[in-house]
Amino acid sequence: MSPLQISAFTATSAVGVGKEPLAEALEHSRSGLRANDFGDAPLPTWIGRVDGLEDIRLPEALAPWDCRNNRLAWLGLHADGFPEAVAAARARYGPSRIALILGTSTSSIGETELAYTRLDADGLFPMDQRRPAVHTPHSLAMFVQQVLGLTGPSETVSTACSSSAKVFASAERLIRLGLADAAVVGGVDTLCGSVLFGFNSLELVSSEPCRPFDASRKGISLGEAAGFALVERVQDDAAAPLRLLGYGEASDAHHMSTPHPEGLGAERALDEALARAGLAPEAIDYINMHGTASQKNDEVEGALVARRFPARTHASSTKGFMGHTLGAAGIVESVISLLAIERGLMPGTVNTNQLDAGFGPQIRLEPAHGEVRYALTNSFGFGGNNCSLVFGKATA
Repeated sequence: MSPLQISAFTATSAVGVGKEPLAEALEHSRSGLRANDFGDAPLPTWIGRVDGLEDIRLPEALAPWDCRNNRLAWLGLHADGFPEAVAAARARYGPSRIALILGTSTSSIGETELAYTRLDADGLFPMDQRRPAVHTPHSLAMFVQQVLGLTGPSETVSTACSSSAKVFASAERLIRLGLADAAVVGGVDTLCGSVLFGFNSLELVSSEPCRPFDASRKGISLGEAAGFALVERVQDDAAAPLRLLGYGEASDAHHMSTPHPEGLGAERALDEALARAGLAPEAIDYINMHGTASQKNDEVEGALVARRFPARTHASSTKGFMGHTLGAAGIVESVISLLAIERGLMPGTVNTNQLDAGFGPQIRLEPAHGEVRYALTNSFGFGGNNCSLVFGKATA
C-alpha cells in the first residue's frame, strides 16, 4: 500500500490526558490501575479509570450529547493540539472531504443503563433521557463529527477489542478510493456496568492488577480511554515524519470469546500487515502485543511472536498501564507505537513478575531505549476479529 502520514495523534487514559503523561508513565513503568471504585456495588477488581469525567460539562450547544463516553471523547479530543490540526486539514480539504472513523465496543451504553434505572410509571425513559441518538452505538461518531465540524463519510467500527485498530484500515480504503482526502480515526470506550459485570460473568476479570504473560496471570483489568489520529496522504516528510505502512485484518470466527488455539486469524492479520508494508518480521523493532493477561489470549499471542520474530525484537503488553480499554485499545496502543518510533522508547510490561516459561525472549518486562524504525501493534478481539498495524518513520 502507499504509506499515509500521521499528521497528529493523542491518547487519554488512566495515566493522564495526552501524550506527555503517557510517555512519562511508559518511561518509568508507572501503572494507572487502581482498586475498583466504579459503581454502587464495585466488583473486587482493579480498573483503569480516567479522573474527572464526572465533573466535565459539555458546552450548552452539545449538552444533548452528554454521557460518560462523550465526555471522555471531549476530554481526549482537546489534548495535544488535536482540534487545531483537524481545523487546518478542514481548511485545506473542506469538511466534506475528511472522513471520520471511530471504534467503540459499548459506546454510550452506560447512559442507557442509567436511563433504565429511572423508568417512569409507564415504563418509559424519563424526559431528560429521551435522546435516541445518544442511546445508539453511533452516538460517539455523531458527537465527534459535530465537535470537529466535519461532514464527510462517518463510520462506527464495533468489532470488540480490535475496533479502533481497524479504523486505520477503513481510512486507507476511503482515501485510496478517492472518497476522502484525509481521515480522523480513533476510539473511545468507558467503564460501565455491562462491561465490568459482563466480563466478570465470563470469568475473565482478575482480582488483582493484570499481569500480562505472567506464569501466574489471573485475567484482565478493565479500563477506559480515548484516542485520535489524523491520517492523510503524504504531504511533507519533515512536518509529519510518521507513517501508517500496513494493516492486516482477519476473522477466524473460531469461538465467541476464545482465540483460535493456533492463532490462525491472528497470524493471517500479521502476515497481511507485513505484506502491505513490504517488510519481513526481522525489520520490526518494537511490537505492542495485545497481551490482555487472560490465559488463552496470552498463550496464543506469545507463541505467535516467539515463532515469527527474532530474539532481539522488543515486545511488550501495555495493558498493565491503563487496563484493557476494549474498543479504545487499538488506538491507544497505536499511539504508544507511534511514541516508540518518535522518541525511541520501547515500553516494558508492568505488574508482570515471572514470564510464563512457554514464551520467547521477545517479551520484555523493562523499558528500553533505541532507534525504532518500524513498530507493529496487535489487536485481537472476541469472535476472532483480528487486526495488526505497522507504523514507521518516513526516512526508514
